[in-house]
Amino acid sequence: MNEASGTLSVPENRAILIRALENAGLDATVLTITDGDEIEPALRPHIEGGCQLVVAAGGDGTINAVATLLAGTQVSLGVIPGGTLNHFARDLHIPEGLVEAVNLLKAGTTQLVDVGTVNGRLFLNNSGLGLYPEMVMKREEIRKNGVRKAIALLMASALTLLRFPLLRVRLEVNGHVIERFTPFVFVGNNLYEVDGLQFGIRSRVDKGALCVWVAHATGRFGLLRAVFQMAFKGLAGVRELDVLNTRDVVIRSRRRHVPVSLDGEVFKLRTPLHYETRPGALRVIVPSRGKPE
Repeated sequence: MNEASGTLSVPENRAILIRALENAGLDATVLTITDGDEIEPALRPHIEGGCQLVVAAGGDGTINAVATLLAGTQVSLGVIPGGTLNHFARDLHIPEGLVEAVNLLKAGTTQLVDVGTVNGRLFLNNSGLGLYPEMVMKREEIRKNGVRKAIALLMASALTLLRFPLLRVRLEVNGHVIERFTPFVFVGNNLYEVDGLQFGIRSRVDKGALCVWVAHATGRFGLLRAVFQMAFKGLAGVRELDVLNTRDVVIRSRRRHVPVSLDGEVFKLRTPLHYETRPGALRVIVPSRGKPE
């Protein structure tokens, strides 16, 4: 349980979660952390000791860190959404409520889902280059001055758009080479869809595919125009965007290292970046009804 994540940063919510586990008759060893770096040393002895189920309570970053240890094993992952956005839980139809999510641990079924990797690092939702990781790094820099996360995000977004950095990349995908001078590259674990003003919805997480979006060289207003076109015409109606589906892609850059986002966390990775899908690598408890087929 990440005590620094979203709703779980509130002591009353943590108490609700513990009580829900007890009421559900789940004999859980509760490990509390406040930083993602604490997860592996806290969790690994339990996995090596034969634990069959690990429940990650927190945001997408917390769930990513736990999934990294479980992918490719027979240990199942349970998810308690406790972050701000909870993309992974949403796409698997896991209830947002703490009590309901706990009850799912007993009533749900186990599904094999895909994970994506870049240079060996795992992501459950998506990875990105360009504007988004730059914005996250600026947000964390602002937060060091005591600014609240939501305010820091708004400030970082404005500063990043004002600077509007562009990245020169070369993509090797599906036997083709694409060269772009771009504000961003987005790589999703399975296919992301656009439904009106709702961006980033996945109906399936087990198709063994990556989706790659690459923006053309454009200014701020061109990017805003693309967002509106996407909202009203879908992905096919956006001229400023290449949309590709693949199992793997190599992204090259003139830079030796580039900031890369993985489920909202940013790392500086050495280029070239090798992205690939790992089909069915993770066992996750999902609702028996209404789950992705």
